[in-house]
Amino acid sequence: MYLVTADEMQRMDRATIESFGIPGRVLMENAGRGATAFFLDSVHRHRPGAVGVAAGPGNNGGDGFVMARYLHQKGIPVTVFLLARRAGVKGDAAANLKLVEAMGVPVVEMTDASAFNAHAPLMRDQHIWIDAILGTGLRSDVRGYFRTAIDFINRQERPVFSVDIASGLNADTGQRCGVSIRATATATFGFAKVGHLAYPGRTLTGRLKVIEIGIPPTVAAEVGCRQRLITPGALKKRFPVRPAAAHKGHTGHLLLLAGSPGKTGAAAMAATSAMRAGSGLVTLGIPRSLNPVLETMVTESMTVGLPETAEMALDESAWETVMSLIVDKRCLAVGPGLGTGRSTGRLLNRLIEASPVPLVMDADALNLIAANPSVLSKCPSPMVLTPHPGEMSRLSGHSTAEIQADRVGHARSFARQHRVHLVLKGAATVVADPDGTVFVNPTGNPGMAAGGMGDVLTGLIAGLLTQGMEAGAAARAGVYLHGAAADRLARRTAPTGYLATEVMNALPRTMQALLTTDAPLSWPALDPLFYDTEAI
Repeated sequence: MYLVTADEMQRMDRATIESFGIPGRVLMENAGRGATAFFLDSVHRHRPGAVGVAAGPGNNGGDGFVMARYLHQKGIPVTVFLLARRAGVKGDAAANLKLVEAMGVPVVEMTDASAFNAHAPLMRDQHIWIDAILGTGLRSDVRGYFRTAIDFINRQERPVFSVDIASGLNADTGQRCGVSIRATATATFGFAKVGHLAYPGRTLTGRLKVIEIGIPPTVAAEVGCRQRLITPGALKKRFPVRPAAAHKGHTGHLLLLAGSPGKTGAAAMAATSAMRAGSGLVTLGIPRSLNPVLETMVTESMTVGLPETAEMALDESAWETVMSLIVDKRCLAVGPGLGTGRSTGRLLNRLIEASPVPLVMDADALNLIAANPSVLSKCPSPMVLTPHPGEMSRLSGHSTAEIQADRVGHARSFARQHRVHLVLKGAATVVADPDGTVFVNPTGNPGMAAGGMGDVLTGLIAGLLTQGMEAGAAARAGVYLHGAAADRLARRTAPTGYLATEVMNALPRTMQALLTTDAPLSWPALDPLFYDTEAI
């Protein structure tokens, strides 16, 4: 399903009003009515009592005015705290402000710090807050009495229901604009925003529900939205179907180049993960001296000892052997525990420039590519790169902090520039395609912050590619299943302490769950309305 930016949402609103003739006031009414129903179900029934509506002067405040009216009609005590002068409220919001006042709902005007302080006792009497202060268009840091109001509401430690987005949250990046409301629940309109899913926005949004307000479904495509949420229904449509008479030759053969002294486990996990994903055969190419070690670590995969450097890492002289091994393979994966020596780097560059099959690059392969990222444009086959933020920093030349501040933007830019499928790992993993389309993954949990998880993901994506999945689809399915397998472990064992090998061993059952149920597999589960069968 679509995830939209603030600009895309504004253009969709405008197109709905201008092209389809649906008045903005109708959209606001639909938004306020739908948000009220969700508010009553998600927050108020658990904490009944007086409701304070903190409202700004824009359309976000207008949605709050509509909610105040519906709550008043139900006999719920409600007070509007207007963080602006009445005269500063314009358009549809102004019409709804007049209507809510005409119905007798108290409206307290607070335009500066002194007015705010004067009404602080009344504000403390509110049992629940509706946050309708700032909408999705916010870009700069929150200042003045808006910041004062957000800090005040957060300090009260009362349930907070946000309208469209938690005030102070950047709708495009999920970053705080200096300060942000911590919402218990959020009703957003038309489509979820990128900032709802990107961290820390996901932790500040609370329970999220998308409210249908009357925007025609064709408008999103016309506007050209380029972000999606990865959903089970979409993945099912691209998953490989195994014939009843299939044999290991049908299901593909992977060549994996990995391993160096002290890092044989990375190679073994990647190889076994590919088998767990359904790859028919895996050949593990390793430095010759490590072959006896790896043969005892992997039983289903085959091993090939290759020429090595004095440091027992793969040597450039392995080139001809590797190219002969690729002949009957469907995918080449390189990186787990590979090492970063110069000779290994030269071998990698030659493989990138000549590989006749799709590639998956991770770990040390990425660190070697970082010395010369321009080599990526020379690759004749589809390529999937799976960096964590530190590796992404080395690849792109941007700091880790810059990348984390706009994960979607940096992933999209790199994927476009180098014509690769980029998996930017971390909380809410981002998958960017060469055409600029970006997918956000909803699965995964903090227990995955442990060694070996990336090696399992590499093998999983490579295993799906080996079975014939297109590179982008394999990357999306890989990150979703990887996180979902960890979520199953977090639910059934403990939130932390499970191992990468346990995630790997949980993959078959997780894939079966994906194919046989429509339920979300994430932990904790997002609102079910996030999930549909829309193709992405």
